[in-house]
Amino acid sequence: MSSLWGDAARADAAGDSSVERIRQAGVLRHLGAPYARFITGGGDGLDVELAQGFAQYLGVRYAFVRSDWDHIIPDLLGREVSHTEDEAQLGAGVPVRGDLIASGLTVLAWRTRVLQFSPTTFPTGVWLIAAAEHPLHPIVPTGDRDADIALVKKMLGGVSVLTKNNTCLDHTLYDLDVTGARIHPTPASVSVNELAPAVMDGMAETSLLDVPDALVALEKWPGRIKVIGPVSGPQTMAVAFRPEDKALHAAFETYFAELVSSGAYRRMVERYYPAIFSYFPHFLGR
Repeated sequence: MSSLWGDAARADAAGDSSVERIRQAGVLRHLGAPYARFITGGGDGLDVELAQGFAQYLGVRYAFVRSDWDHIIPDLLGREVSHTEDEAQLGAGVPVRGDLIASGLTVLAWRTRVLQFSPTTFPTGVWLIAAAEHPLHPIVPTGDRDADIALVKKMLGGVSVLTKNNTCLDHTLYDLDVTGARIHPTPASVSVNELAPAVMDGMAETSLLDVPDALVALEKWPGRIKVIGPVSGPQTMAVAFRPEDKALHAAFETYFAELVSSGAYRRMVERYYPAIFSYFPHFLGR
């Protein structure tokens, strides 16, 4: 891959020393929460490989810093964060624990207020799932995403739905309160990876689940869950940086562009999510 130092030098000249700071520390700290096949919890995953490659590109050691969805953004910013659907506000200071977030992080409006995102690393969206034996039937797609979402929401009156605050599975992002659904935000002790098993175990009738986690669940438990339909439009995932770390962001953009153009990133994606191109045929130009 080509040198990153041209990008870094230009950003450093503008007063940003984020790459130089990491070089001096000798380590890139990757913040992540175990989630689907982005971070498996076993030392591998799509985003683990992506961040490991970036550390190698920078010429420093890689270190994984485990976090969770309630703390991962404060762990990067060094500030608590409160938010609504579209806005975010910084709060009290907390320790900074990492240099970037790569954890299947969905680009949401409120997150763009406090984070600087890379180009898209993965396509996604949010679906409603249910146990296979549940009487709700999957919608018949209309060809219009908004119409499909309306059909799903029309089914939700009186139906219990598992959600996850501070993630892309937060029910407030999709106006589920007005559907008459019985919303059950899961406690912090329940990870996103546990939502599909929770539905199979009867904790609730349905759950919100994003596309990559749903694909893993369908593969892992064939015939035990079903996708009812979408509750969101198309979404994207990306790597997140502190807004002031422009040199680090620029270096990642160069690294990632070369990873994509060489075909190496497609091969990485295919190892972890071979079915994604069936649902998103245009991802990575396919």
